[in-house]
Amino acid sequence: MVDIAAASGVPAETVRKIETGRIVTPAFFTVAALAEAVGLSLEEIVACCAETETGPRLSA
Repeated sequence: MVDIAAASGVPAETVRKIETGRIVTPAFFTVAALAEAVGLSLEEIVACCAETETGPRLSA
């Protein structure tokens, strides 16, 4: 958590709150910074969120 916080510029306390569910909907720029720090694109995050809400997406 500390390494991701440092790499993203997001305070470690904010990362901890996101991880524990105390921040349910983090700000867009927080998500973008964390995504970049862990090597994910925003498209990958959107796809993952869509799978979580509706089940896995099927390829065409």
